[in-house]
Amino acid sequence: MTRRAAGLLAALALLAAVAPWLAPYDPAARYRPFPFAPPMRPRLVDNGSIRAPFARPVTLVDRLGHIYEESLTEAVPLPWRTGAADSPTFLLGADSLGRDVLSRLLSGARISIGLALVATVATMVIGALVGAWAGYQAGWLDETLMRTADFLLVLPVIYVVLVLRAALPLVLEPSTVFLLMSGIFAVVGWPIVARGVRAIVAAEREREFVVAARSLGAGHWHLLGRHLLPACAGYLVVQATLLLPAFILAEATLSFMGLGFPNDLATWGTMLIEAANLNNLTHFPWTLAPAAAIFGVTLLTNALLGQSDGRLLRWNAARLLAPRSR
Repeated sequence: MTRRAAGLLAALALLAAVAPWLAPYDPAARYRPFPFAPPMRPRLVDNGSIRAPFARPVTLVDRLGHIYEESLTEAVPLPWRTGAADSPTFLLGADSLGRDVLSRLLSGARISIGLALVATVATMVIGALVGAWAGYQAGWLDETLMRTADFLLVLPVIYVVLVLRAALPLVLEPSTVFLLMSGIFAVVGWPIVARGVRAIVAAEREREFVVAARSLGAGHWHLLGRHLLPACAGYLVVQATLLLPAFILAEATLSFMGLGFPNDLATWGTMLIEAANLNNLTHFPWTLAPAAAIFGVTLLTNALLGQSDGRLLRWNAARLLAPRSR
């Protein structure tokens, strides 16, 4: 389970890193003759003969109704091929300004997934440190930290995020928005992690191997870093896998409401603004591509966790019951 979840997180991080280089066009480039151009299907067979992948170009025949006609004789190479034609090839269609949806989807993955990963890491670090220290020290410190976590947990998260973001200036640099949103997500997310880590550390601190290490003179940070926090590794990876799609959805919600990134910047949230128009949603369903990407990430993470819940419970039970040596 842990390996699968870690592998998924690593794969998403790699996608966020290389996505802009996979984009066939500049996500901000506007091809004005092609507003709401439909997706062009890649083909391999041309008049019965197999050839390199290509697509049929389209021509706008009704600008008012955004009706396009596909050429039956011409062929254009896919945009990644050397010597590709000047005419753009929209594999996922174009938006109202003629921008390639695929390029914007891939470029937006860096911001949307990257933001979610940074917020997830920050949440894991804060939650693990607070929960581990509370579970290890116990007493009034444990009570204070956990009551603070309980207070934050009972608050409606989405409204807290909206209030915190709305309290800040609306017009900010994209890099500033990235850091602020990461911080806001970490603030509302750490109590979930802290409570679980605190429970594990509180159960582990009285086990024989921890008592033996303490009697041999091991310090607090040595016990936490060497013996107690490693026991929380499986839990932390599971929580990271759950929080990642939640933060992607949170970014999309804020950007969709105009409290996130600027509209001209390609993120999965800003791309969904165009899909909010019922006419666009009905006639140009490819504008929902970012929603499909968010759904895919959420479905993948939940399916991964759902298939492994029983295995994780058995592993935790075996770890808790098994004797541990120093």
